[in-house]
Amino acid sequence: MEEGKRQRQIAGLLNEEMNTIFQRLGLNMIDGGMVSIADVKVTPDLLEARFYLSLFQVQDEKAAFEKIENKHFEIKKALSAKLRSQLRNIPVLKFYKDDTLDHVFKMEEIFKKLKEDKKNPPGQ
Repeated sequence: MEEGKRQRQIAGLLNEEMNTIFQRLGLNMIDGGMVSIADVKVTPDLLEARFYLSLFQVQDEKAAFEKIENKHFEIKKALSAKLRSQLRNIPVLKFYKDDTLDHVFKMEEIFKKLKEDKKNPPGQ
């Protein structure tokens, strides 16, 4: 189903504010790696916001997500303070791993292998 204009507006607003909050709470650098918000999706009823986080060189991804979940209350409090005049209800915040880069690396490896196989066909 296609995303509506209001959903995109709310997602953009949440993305912008959440980046600021992550920087202020020190969540953009965890375990020597970088955490960034790759995408935000808002449900059509605007009651849930799904944040897709890109983790770059983070040693323990599970621990990073636990740290973010432990700060959930602070994040939501800061978000509601910033957006209370623009949103009637602050959506439920859900955090997911953005695995787009993993897929890109896998595809690059497959293409590289196919290219090598084409140059050196098996049986020759």
